[in-house]
Amino acid sequence: MTEEATRRTPGTPCWTSLMVHSLAATQEFYSGLFGWTYHSGPGQLGPYVRAEQDGRPVAGIGELPPDRQLPVSWTTYLASDDADLTAERIRCCGGTVGVGPLEAEEEGRLVIAMDPSGATFGVWEGRRHLGAQGAGVPGTPVWHELLTAETTMIAKFYESVFGYDTEAVVAADFDYLALKVNGAPAAAIHGVGNALPRDQGPRWMTYFETADADAAARRVTELGGQVLAPPRDSPLGRLATVADPEGAVFSLLRSDIPAPQAG
Repeated sequence: MTEEATRRTPGTPCWTSLMVHSLAATQEFYSGLFGWTYHSGPGQLGPYVRAEQDGRPVAGIGELPPDRQLPVSWTTYLASDDADLTAERIRCCGGTVGVGPLEAEEEGRLVIAMDPSGATFGVWEGRRHLGAQGAGVPGTPVWHELLTAETTMIAKFYESVFGYDTEAVVAADFDYLALKVNGAPAAAIHGVGNALPRDQGPRWMTYFETADADAAARRVTELGGQVLAPPRDSPLGRLATVADPEGAVFSLLRSDIPAPQAG
């Protein structure tokens, strides 16, 4: 088994998944943007496909029932060795478990939950399927970040549930906490204050690797999506914030600049 296919340390972002109203149209958009191909995945929650890049799984896309007019957004899944125990910790620490724990056929066990601020995230106890692979290749998830009003209170929830060490990133007027697993940043909490859109609330953001953030942002528009924040340089690299045709927000990142250093 290759290193990237080994079991993920608890708390590590291991998967990202999207529930949409039109599965076929969404597949076409992301195939046009990233070159993804698709294979059928577990169907407990309805039609579902796994997106692959160069034959490696990178993300999941499912279809909502026709009568469920829910907001469409990417969901970050955090690794767990015991989804049932993690679900209990979520409840005890003030979060809400909305789905599960439930079996995803022989692939693993999942939970969909909300933290105390209302941000949705997933928990994945991998068995046959251990998560996204091929890190660093365009079209693969490269970073995950919780956007919220401020970091201090919500960080305590994630520390208690997943055992993270947190460390502030030193930057002027920049409320940013690294969530560290085994001493290394695995994800982050970004406090954006009043810049948090009221119609969206706190949410996890998935960053997808791209070879050229500017060209990828133009491609999003060509495919029927929107550029919400144009390409710009950041401590993470050259990035753009975009939305697919159904409104799911994600970021495009050319990560040739090292991630922010905690201190």
